[in-house]
Amino acid sequence: MEPRHSDIPRASGVGRRRFLGGTGTLVGLALTGAFLPPSSAAALAQERTTARWRPLLHFTPERNWINDPNGLVFFRGEYHLFFQHNPEGLDHANMSWGHAVSNDLTRWEELPVALEPDELGEIFSGGAVVDHDDTSGFFGGGAGLVAFYTSAGEEQHQSVAYSADRGRSWTKYEGNPVIPNPGIPDFRDPKVIRHDPSGAWVLMLAAGDRIMFYRSSNLRDWEHVSDFGSEHGAHGGVWECPELFELPVDSDPDTTRWVLVVSINPGGPAGGSAVQYFTGDFDGTAFTSDGPPQRVLWADEGSDFYAAQSWSDVPDRDGRRLWVAWMSNWNYAGDVPTTPWRGAMTLPRQLGLTGTGAGYRLTQRPVDELERRRTVRRRWHGTVEEGRNERITRGTALDIDVVFRLQSALSFGVEVLAGANCRTRVGYRPDREEMFLDRTAHGRAEVEPAFPAVHTMSLRPEGDVVRMRIVVDRSCVEAFGGSGEAVLSDLVFPDEDGEQVRLFAEEGEVRVESLCVHELD
Repeated sequence: MEPRHSDIPRASGVGRRRFLGGTGTLVGLALTGAFLPPSSAAALAQERTTARWRPLLHFTPERNWINDPNGLVFFRGEYHLFFQHNPEGLDHANMSWGHAVSNDLTRWEELPVALEPDELGEIFSGGAVVDHDDTSGFFGGGAGLVAFYTSAGEEQHQSVAYSADRGRSWTKYEGNPVIPNPGIPDFRDPKVIRHDPSGAWVLMLAAGDRIMFYRSSNLRDWEHVSDFGSEHGAHGGVWECPELFELPVDSDPDTTRWVLVVSINPGGPAGGSAVQYFTGDFDGTAFTSDGPPQRVLWADEGSDFYAAQSWSDVPDRDGRRLWVAWMSNWNYAGDVPTTPWRGAMTLPRQLGLTGTGAGYRLTQRPVDELERRRTVRRRWHGTVEEGRNERITRGTALDIDVVFRLQSALSFGVEVLAGANCRTRVGYRPDREEMFLDRTAHGRAEVEPAFPAVHTMSLRPEGDVVRMRIVVDRSCVEAFGGSGEAVLSDLVFPDEDGEQVRLFAEEGEVRVESLCVHELD
């Protein structure tokens, strides 16, 4: 989650806000005084200047700060996205649960704040489930939503709220906290799943350097049953935001593995915060890892992918495991130069699991629904030579598929959001067998000194072929290599003229077998 706060201002109420996509295109507006726009000329000028960086498809709130996705759940035709939110400003404070819904994962309707601070503290991260059989007794025999969150006051405790009206209003359980703090400073981010083989609910908590597992039959009374992780994985920072799900292996759908996901801050491969994962077995009580304790697997080795969570209760007929993450990094989240919003979510992604000689690995790709947002298509193929960048098209919201055939180039790839003095490169180094995302020249916007950087992730070619999919969304770049086994996600802030798409090669040439650029609406 994030740092503790003991001084907890009460969040003011908010009116209903509705907008489509991530753009903040306003359809209706009814805001309290806390949301009146800044009146100073300088602030208004900054809003106009940074409007070009507001993503079209990545979710952003209409105003103010967001971070971790929370309470992801599908219920009665709607994907719910709750999120850490400060309804009153651009800084991390006054933590509440914001709320948005979608029926296609690409267009979001922002609703009033769902959960606000109370006498137990601010509302930190957590999860939500559908209680189909009313095991909690909250719904009079019907079904409803149950949310689990950390009450962050002087100590961090775990609390419950429930909703019988599709998440539009919430009642906090009178018996909160349901899991009192046992004396652990970092004790937070409850995630709940239903473990059908044992007929129980399972709750995971991040507790400093480990994940603690609890079981319950009624979502109210919890028993601590096991721990995992104090001697596994990366420990460069505090563990946060656990997640657990089962996936089939792509080469053998009859074989499944459990995937335990843990965010860590700091200690990520690009610096600051990141998401690691473990594959293994889970028997409803304890998780056992497949790999050696020292092995570290990263879900995304870009700088801006954190607190990833998956949607619960996606119908079996859909069959996908879907997740989303906060697209920022604690190293500079408070310095992101946008207003009147600060923070975004990644694109929702669908997950797979593939077997390799080194073990099982996650694969990711944008949800299929993104393809419905494609409009104009441009194609190109040919050879790209050193010193001759091929200009392909323009655009700031694009979905790009490209297939390269290795030749003599030392490095090659695609430049996006490029202008006279800015560019972001997504490319490949054959000698290192790695994909890279280079934002060293992303634009003149200042974030923090270490922001301009090159981020890399291992990617083996398929024979002599390298495949990439690159989604560009104004200030968000997400690159997927191969079949999604390599992923890099970075924020960038291009100059006003940063809208060109160009191909490049260095110290040789590369063959572009196919390039397809789709504009996104």
